[in-house]
Amino acid sequence: MKELSDGRVSELEFQDCDGSMTWANDSLTLFFGELDDTHRPHKLFRYRLDGTAAEEVFHEPDGRFFMHCYRASSEQQLLLSLGSKTTSEVWVLDANQPQQAFTCIAPRVEDHEYDVDHGALDGQWTWFIRTNRDGINFALYTAVDTGIAPIESAWQNLIPHSDTVMIEGMSLNAGAMTLSLREGGLPIIEVHPQGLPSYRVQLPDAAYSLHVQNSLEFVSERIRLRYEALNRPAQIRQLELVNGEQKVLKETPVLGPFDADAYVSQRLWATAPDGTKVPISLVVKREALGKPTPLYLYGYGAYGESLDPWFSHARLSLLDRGMAFAIAHVRGGGELGEAWYRAGKQEHKHNTFSDFIACAEHLIANGFTTAPQLAISGGSAGGLLIGAVLNQRPELFGAAIAEVPFVDVLNTMLDPDLPLTVTEYDEWGNPEEADVYDRIKAYAPYENVTAQAYPATLVIAGYNDSRVQYWEAAKWVAKLRATKTDNNLLLLKTELGAGHGGMSGRYQGLRDVALEYAFLFKVLGIA
Repeated sequence: MKELSDGRVSELEFQDCDGSMTWANDSLTLFFGELDDTHRPHKLFRYRLDGTAAEEVFHEPDGRFFMHCYRASSEQQLLLSLGSKTTSEVWVLDANQPQQAFTCIAPRVEDHEYDVDHGALDGQWTWFIRTNRDGINFALYTAVDTGIAPIESAWQNLIPHSDTVMIEGMSLNAGAMTLSLREGGLPIIEVHPQGLPSYRVQLPDAAYSLHVQNSLEFVSERIRLRYEALNRPAQIRQLELVNGEQKVLKETPVLGPFDADAYVSQRLWATAPDGTKVPISLVVKREALGKPTPLYLYGYGAYGESLDPWFSHARLSLLDRGMAFAIAHVRGGGELGEAWYRAGKQEHKHNTFSDFIACAEHLIANGFTTAPQLAISGGSAGGLLIGAVLNQRPELFGAAIAEVPFVDVLNTMLDPDLPLTVTEYDEWGNPEEADVYDRIKAYAPYENVTAQAYPATLVIAGYNDSRVQYWEAAKWVAKLRATKTDNNLLLLKTELGAGHGGMSGRYQGLRDVALEYAFLFKVLGIA
């Protein structure tokens, strides 16, 4: 901590902190979180810079719930959010009275998810509550700030639930409310200027990634957006809230000759076995379009995470060699709203795998690639996806990459002492229950390795990974080596200095990508 008036630097001797810091408006009171033995934020402390001993103000004993403290958009309220995979609870405290106690807005009820912000509406301080109590795609409610926490009976519906449009989040300014929506598999920004008609932000590409990056200040006429596409580097765009005018402030530079229009970005739709349409985002160099080419297909499909298209400088080395890149937006992710997520978790997890296989079959059937030229990749829960589809349809792929793969899912979920196991019951189920045990065992990659030919495979693990332990990859590879009937390349690399996100450092990240690409070039015969 640095005192700006005299440059004095001091340290606060607190242990096991989660790294979060939230200041009250007196600039003296600091709230910070503490981690438990499983690295879960579970306690909130209050500390005053006058030297008063830190005091515990909140403790969350339920291992499924993570705690997060932050300031509201208005900076007039402090918010303490508690959330599991399926349930939320929010407590509030006046930022001008930090010695008071936090007050609960709506006590947790299983499967009720909500989040809260504080801003202005029609000249009054107002609470904004995004909630799924009306439906899985969320609705937006408001409540006038009367000086006390807004109980549920005081909530007034502002934007009703929609079966086709999901409300993912909101950003508040003094003169406008900005909603982050998801419709048709794409992110949408909808602006509601006070006293003026609402509008949706217009963008140049058919498939893209977009989010509100910074609302600058609460009293501001503009916000900043981060935008990118498979063929377009990340841009910071300034949006005038009143009229929707945009200005590109900065675009990530690409060294060497580069023309975004030299690459074709497309949105395709595959058909799953149950008739569900599954989106695919694809990019390929223009001259390679229309003929089978080596293709890198990436997938994840868990936790409701949306794999919106992103630009990669390193990927240009694939595209410029004539290789295509595609993302399979399979169920289990959040691209098509909450229903899309729920249709790929728990007892519906098999949809994640069949969707991915359907995407691969669609790309082959429509002439984008062939099975021997098709490489697949995924990490963490995406590594589980790769392991499962390799067991089910190994002949469909020419190569596979699995990074920190969650392939020993059954044994991991049977050990509640491992970090995250208990919190993951809402995603995968608790295998202590007989039906859940059978369900997980039916798709778990390690359990389902059989005597058949597998494509060339590269597996990467992190020795310090606390989410997916390194031995999962090691066990899986050992069983593959002992069981498979082919002579295809099977490599395991365990990064001794890496965690779940790989090695630290920009250059090490480039080395990791270079290893993957070198593997693909070797096994696919790309010069």
